[in-house]
Amino acid sequence: MNFPRPLSRLALAAFLTWPLLASGGAPAPDGGELYRQHCAICHGAEGQGIPGVFPPLAGSDFLEHQRERALKAPLEGLFGKITVNGREYQGGMPPVILQDEQIASVFAHVYGSWGNKGAAPTVAEIKTLRSQSKYPTYEALVASMVSSQLPAAPQGWTLKVAAEFSFSPVRLATHPDGAHVLILAQNGDIWQWKVGTQEQKLLFPRDTYFDLALGDVLALGLTVDKEGRLYVTSNQCNKKKTPVANEVTVFRTGAWAAEKGWTRPEPWLRVTYPFGIGPYNHGVSHIAQGPDGMMYINSGARTDGGEPGKQPNYDTGGENELTACMWRVDPTQDKPQVEVIARGLRNSFGFCWDDEGRMIATENGPDAEAPEELNVIEPGQHYGFPYQFADWTEKAYPHTPDLPAGIVVKQPLRNLGPDAGGSAEKGKSLSTFDPHSCPSGIVWLGKDWPAPLGGSFLAARFGNLIKADAGYDVLQMRPDFEAGTTSVKRLLAPLGRPIDLLKLPGHRLLIAEYCRGTNLAAGIGTPGRVLALEPVR
Repeated sequence: MNFPRPLSRLALAAFLTWPLLASGGAPAPDGGELYRQHCAICHGAEGQGIPGVFPPLAGSDFLEHQRERALKAPLEGLFGKITVNGREYQGGMPPVILQDEQIASVFAHVYGSWGNKGAAPTVAEIKTLRSQSKYPTYEALVASMVSSQLPAAPQGWTLKVAAEFSFSPVRLATHPDGAHVLILAQNGDIWQWKVGTQEQKLLFPRDTYFDLALGDVLALGLTVDKEGRLYVTSNQCNKKKTPVANEVTVFRTGAWAAEKGWTRPEPWLRVTYPFGIGPYNHGVSHIAQGPDGMMYINSGARTDGGEPGKQPNYDTGGENELTACMWRVDPTQDKPQVEVIARGLRNSFGFCWDDEGRMIATENGPDAEAPEELNVIEPGQHYGFPYQFADWTEKAYPHTPDLPAGIVVKQPLRNLGPDAGGSAEKGKSLSTFDPHSCPSGIVWLGKDWPAPLGGSFLAARFGNLIKADAGYDVLQMRPDFEAGTTSVKRLLAPLGRPIDLLKLPGHRLLIAEYCRGTNLAAGIGTPGRVLALEPVR
């Protein structure tokens, strides 16, 4: 059993200086950048929110008439029923790990945008309100969210904190030298960490290889191929185009060399399509090399469920030919072309292959209460989006389109339990996981791995962003592919929004925690870390 222990000085320093270190030691970003990092995930890039789920910040009467409650929301959280622009919202907003200066700058951006009325708050006003809040100091807020207790590891295994960061990791990749791991931050910074130490180096700051004039950066994919070349996938919101465009770039380096390292990442594949509506530009994310040597890339949906959207200057045509699908790209080509091999995938944030060459992918579900999916990806198949979610026969929304003639939906694996919403009881299995649990990274552990992990898939679940506390864990799955079912066991919980998994030699597994919150009400804004799961020697 792991008992609570005091937070290390290194971890405490990372949290207390987080807003200043998030860009690799550079000065804190402005209010607009902070808004995009911490608020847009729920309230949308243009402050539109999600009807019935997240209230709008654009033209918000709540900001004008309930100023103190609005300003206190990121300081102590906001829970319960509120009314914004005549519409009720029943949910919760966690406090945000930002210091007084950053909170003031975010509100300056919000009050100065989207037709809002009211003066931007001063730092002194925020400081006073914080002193009257549930957490009277920034340090008290941090302490409330940072748990030092780790969940119990499976029998015969140990779980420990391997490294703590000053940023939030989104992807891990193995370094060709065998001594380091590469870590991608959401803003595009690429870090290098020496395994077994706290030694960290900012290998490629984003401004050394991105054209930031194209727009805000969302980088969600990182891998190294068999030739030792490093890949990064990214999305940039280009508001200079009509309609607003998602500028997708896959960057690639030359092959790694021990004496020189890597060359700077350069654009290898560029694709443009209309940017998503509201907060739903899932964009390109995971990239990995398959057993056939080809590169596979998830291209997520630009809608929640095929809705047209109402944002000015944003495309209202639903999904695009290059969205909600799986790409295949030839790494031997200097000017590659995208081949779409499977469609109807809302957002396959993680995928991998087992020893038989089967491709298995997690899939994030909609804001409706549909289950999240675990799919066997096969070329030429359609997985239902936006016409059908999981194994539902009813439509998720009034605007859900009818399934076109000729499309046969390939069903997700059914969860026979005992965990993550599944049940072996007849008629109560689930396809596949609890709604809103956000399944993310996934790995296959061969039969050579020690019990009880060998011959199974492990998947991280980032955790709920909408209503209840589902996710925040690592699941173990043993599918029966002929029956189309899988057992699902909760292996590690609770975790701080786990987002990616990486296998290392010696049957070691790394778990990237995006932040330190183990429930809906905590953690977004805190920096992340990496945990190591290892067999007892």
